[in-house]
Amino acid sequence: MLSRLAGLSRPRTLALSAVPVVALLVVVGVAPLPYAVAEPGLTADVLGDYKDTPVITIKGAKVREPEGQLRMTTILATGPSADVDFGDVLDGWFRTDRAVLPRDSVYPAGQSDKEIQKHNTEEMVKSQNVAVDAALDQIGRPRDSVDVTLHLADVGGPSAGLLFALGIVDLLEGNGSGGDLTGGRDIAGTGTIEENGTVGEVGGVSLKTQAAARDGATVFLVPEAECADAQSELPAGMRLIPVRTLKDTISSLKALERGGKVPSC
Repeated sequence: MLSRLAGLSRPRTLALSAVPVVALLVVVGVAPLPYAVAEPGLTADVLGDYKDTPVITIKGAKVREPEGQLRMTTILATGPSADVDFGDVLDGWFRTDRAVLPRDSVYPAGQSDKEIQKHNTEEMVKSQNVAVDAALDQIGRPRDSVDVTLHLADVGGPSAGLLFALGIVDLLEGNGSGGDLTGGRDIAGTGTIEENGTVGEVGGVSLKTQAAARDGATVFLVPEAECADAQSELPAGMRLIPVRTLKDTISSLKALERGGKVPSC
């Protein structure tokens, strides 16, 4: 009789033990987690207009009329104070158009939404100023010879620096032979820029290639160190060109236009 009762007691024990496990899963499923979920964001042609305003305005010098496009790219992430739960994270892990990132890798820790927005705006302004200096230095124009204004609302951070610099070079000089630096193509990319022309890493490039393809780009300029990330979810028909400096990037675009040898990831 005892053995029979012992045999019947195990399922009950298992059932009772499962209650805390289920409760834990429920709590995990709804509890906020320290992650941000990102997806492909907007793109904008720096050679054109954004919200009815030219992205690049140049005074004091003759400006070319470009035929191609240079698209800066972004990612769209959940806000720093947004609640991301286990379901959001699980969904992001299994989707190629989502990325789950530690929140601290996207937003500075310990800052309010307002402080983070201010920081990102300041980084964008700084990046724009550096892009102007790098572009004018590249084509040998004194900083005080032209007045360059960059305008791109709703975007923060420094990741558009390379594209801003390329846009200025294209508008002022093109390919140096009267044609577009883009060769008439729709070219997208990302990367920070230093005054000496060095291109830096930005993160989220696999999502940015998807944003670029969605908006019609066929070529993507990627910081060389992020080639592997860019290749991980590369849209069909998208050509990657690794870049290290502004000078190298311009050389690669000129080679692409004339059908020469172009670096690849």
